[in-house]
Amino acid sequence: MPDYKEMYLTLFRATEQAVNTLIAAQQRCEDLYVNDPGAELLLLSPDEEQEEE
Repeated sequence: MPDYKEMYLTLFRATEQAVNTLIAAQQRCEDLYVNDPGAELLLLSPDEEQEEE
């Protein structure tokens, strides 16, 4: 009989690793974007955001 608990835990661990890998990649890309000296950040006030919609 298959060990369903072990199967579940194996899949759960792999899923957790995948999620953590994606989060780390996203954070790294955000850091690269924010720390780029050529990056120009444009901050909008709430009024400007509503006018664009």
